[in-house]
Amino acid sequence: MANLIGRCWSEEPQDRPDFHSLKIPLLKRNNIRDSGSLLDNLLSRLEQYAYNLEAQVEERTVDYLEQKKRAEEILYMMLPRSVAVQLMYGEMVQAEKFECVTIYYSDICGFTGLCAESTPMQVVDMLNDLYTTFDSIADTFDVYKVETIGDAYMVVSGLPLRNGDAHAGAIASMSLHLLNAIKGFTIKHRPNERLKLRIGIHTGPVVAGVVGLKMPRYCLFGDTVNTASRMESTGIAFTIHCSPQCRELLDRDGGYLLEPRGPVSVKGKGEMFTYFLVAKCPDNNNSLLHTKEDEEEKKLRFRPD
Repeated sequence: MANLIGRCWSEEPQDRPDFHSLKIPLLKRNNIRDSGSLLDNLLSRLEQYAYNLEAQVEERTVDYLEQKKRAEEILYMMLPRSVAVQLMYGEMVQAEKFECVTIYYSDICGFTGLCAESTPMQVVDMLNDLYTTFDSIADTFDVYKVETIGDAYMVVSGLPLRNGDAHAGAIASMSLHLLNAIKGFTIKHRPNERLKLRIGIHTGPVVAGVVGLKMPRYCLFGDTVNTASRMESTGIAFTIHCSPQCRELLDRDGGYLLEPRGPVSVKGKGEMFTYFLVAKCPDNNNSLLHTKEDEEEKKLRFRPD
């Protein structure tokens, strides 16, 4: 009996006897053969309780793992996966320098006036529809969405996972898809109006890191961020304004048609000779067939707001 009790207290679960193994020696020791005896009934109840407890633990474990998975998925939407994993393990996320990435900035021309003529709920619904469309397109490219502030949309390629020189092409292709998507976008409360998307892209080095403990944000720092923002703010509606650094990588990649815009005064940089990204050419052929719709789009593009 002492040996049996010792096995029940074993620290290794697999060494502990189950109720069936306990029941037989206890009944033999007490010379009990009647299945309706008090001891037999007590053992049966304990056995049933143990099985029920195991089922409850298993059910709650499955529920816990499901909730944990959902929480991790939300965290992965807010932060890069590699950064989120470090934070979950309580590790300090060190700021990291990236020698070359490409940044996308865009905003909506005339957004302030549109907000003045719309209710706050209508503005929220419109932006939600717009950025849901943008997010679904961005998910198909090797890019990371950094943030949205009002009507501003910021995306980067080349971090947190480096992708060689492919970042410029990823941002360029995504920009063209977003510009195409905005043409078919409908504002629910103003269906006859058309949103005028203005895009700027730039290539260069950045430092990226997590800022804050409450609501931590993965932020980018450096002159490249400012210049990308200037490419957007000095751009024109329905165009993709491209810096010379980004254009150099796109030319090296091949397959993109760019038009020179000429010298542009950029705050903090002086004059920059910039370009408009027009299209991605099929089969890396730099020829482009312009349709009547393309010509109309070009007229709209250079029409002053």
